Amino acid sequence: MTNLLTRTLLAAAFAALTTSAFAQEATPWELKTDMGYAYDKDGKTSSYKMGTNNAGKLLKGAKKVPPGTLFFIGHNGQLYMRSGPYLEGDKFMFGSN
Repeated sequence: MTNLLTRTLLAAAFAALTTSAFAQEATPWELKTDMGYAYDKDGKTSSYKMGTNNAGKLLKGAKKVPPGTLFFIGHNGQLYMRSGPYLEGDKFMFGSN
């Protein structure tokens, strides 16, 4: 019985360690060039299929997002962006650990 309990505890510990390690891995966004992504005035997100008939109007006033920008939702539900470092080597600086 002790041997079974020991194996079960080791398996649970291993599962907990690997789960937290996987939670730290980055996953790429799948943004597409023919889609628009919106964060509306009520804090809802939407995606839209885009056309080319008003491309000039769309680009007028648009700004490029600089490399090294992190987007996140705060505890208050507000969308934020942060320019600057968010990685230490290949580890996310603001992770749960």
